[in-house]
Amino acid sequence: MSLPVATARLLLLCGAALIPLPCLAIQAELESPPDLRLNEPQPTTILVRVVSHGAMVLGREVGGARVTITDVATKQVLATGIQQGEAGDQNHIMRTPRLMGEPLYSSRPAAAFTTTLNLLHPTLVEITAEGPLAYPAAAQQVSITLWLIPGQDLTNDGIVLTLYGYIIQIEHPKPGEPLIAKDDVPLRASVRTLSGALVRPHGDWDSRKTHIYGELMIGDRVLERLQMFYSGDQATFEAPFFVPLPNDAPDGITLRVIAADPASGNFGIGQSKYPVLRERLRQKPRSERR
Repeated sequence: MSLPVATARLLLLCGAALIPLPCLAIQAELESPPDLRLNEPQPTTILVRVVSHGAMVLGREVGGARVTITDVATKQVLATGIQQGEAGDQNHIMRTPRLMGEPLYSSRPAAAFTTTLNLLHPTLVEITAEGPLAYPAAAQQVSITLWLIPGQDLTNDGIVLTLYGYIIQIEHPKPGEPLIAKDDVPLRASVRTLSGALVRPHGDWDSRKTHIYGELMIGDRVLERLQMFYSGDQATFEAPFFVPLPNDAPDGITLRVIAADPASGNFGIGQSKYPVLRERLRQKPRSERR
């Protein structure tokens, strides 16, 4: 008759009669019930960080980013919220050399979204990020699918989601401002990363590597392309243009500013529409009025 497995292991370890007390302890350990906590939900902390490609973290300056974690199997939203905090340490993120695996964003205070989920089993989730929330015209969205394991926290840099693009704001003329036909008008626009950092010459985000230009449009037709140059005035880029006649633009014109960096994959567009009024009547000199 074969011996039970637990008894056989016990005899092999210490003999049946020579040292009974340690054997009893080993037998008790072998026969202990399974850990019931293995079948209970485990608190699992998940940190998500939304960053601008080649730049900083989306913080409060640009309204942060919305993060949503969804169970792929059930479509249930497990957590959602706004990434809060600062853009991070520019010197550390942009200029400090580091080895693979060293923290990039978490070594200094930086914005993040953190939640704790009670997970019963490994769960496949989709994590989605959208931002910057303060600039809807420039907002982008990205998502990633990954497994979450009960009790295995994701902290430090966390899950990093990267958004591509620029925030482009036309500073002059003000959006919707009526323009006078034949006027020579300066087009001025600011260009920033999605984390809010200014793009300008010789900076960490060097405008010399980015194609920045304007377009004067009537309807869907580009009437003129405007090469824009850095003016230094409130970190804007500028180009002059002539306002067309109302007969040529009965529904007004559209000014569009484009920033494109093919090397990094960052592209951005800002545009506004403007009504066109008839040219001003030139007043006669006083001597001619008599």
